[in-house]
Amino acid sequence: MRLLLVATLFTLAPAFAADSDPWKLDDKFKALKDDDRTDAKSTPAPKGAIVLFDGKDLKNWSKTNGKDEVKWTLRDGGVMEGVKGHGDIVTKEKFDGAFKLHLEFRVPYEPGGAGQGRGNSGVYVQGRYEVQILDSYGLKNKNNDCGAIYEVAAPKVNACKAPTVWQSYDIEFAAPKFENGKKTEPARMTVYHNGVKIHDNVSIPVDNTRAGLGGDASKPGPIL
Repeated sequence: MRLLLVATLFTLAPAFAADSDPWKLDDKFKALKDDDRTDAKSTPAPKGAIVLFDGKDLKNWSKTNGKDEVKWTLRDGGVMEGVKGHGDIVTKEKFDGAFKLHLEFRVPYEPGGAGQGRGNSGVYVQGRYEVQILDSYGLKNKNNDCGAIYEVAAPKVNACKAPTVWQSYDIEFAAPKFENGKKTEPARMTVYHNGVKIHDNVSIPVDNTRAGLGGDASKPGPIL
């Protein structure tokens, strides 16, 4: 199995009032358990991994057209932050076959929002198959909540940490198989969220989840 690693921390650009701090929980926030306020342990890149972000620059990424420079922000500590209005980013390299993807992220605290209106993003494997990123802390699992394979499968458990806290995904992906232009096996995905298995070899019946890049599912695709 090829190992692909996003050796990075990234944050989502919040939409917040000037007098609020989206990276600080207020006294109204109640954690379900103490560990939910503890950052997931960061994982260093193992030997032989493809490091897509080393914390220093965005040279391995572009806008979705595959050529324009990324306008996301680099923060202290080797963090990249999404910038509202500057759109999605994709890896310049494309991937096929079976591989693992490691991602570390955090979402802002936006108590004035609800549902999809809080810290909302996603990671699209091959640019087509989304694992949702969202502040879904303490919610009942749905197929559009954090950890969901978007509109395909809800996570088996809600493994979210509190907003503002660092979290991780470890995604084991197998691309669909084709013979003579016909799909013989669907894409499959196993996902660990903060070390908890939330999907176990789930078959993905579609070739593109909502808002994915689409295209020929028999071809390699980027990480979006």
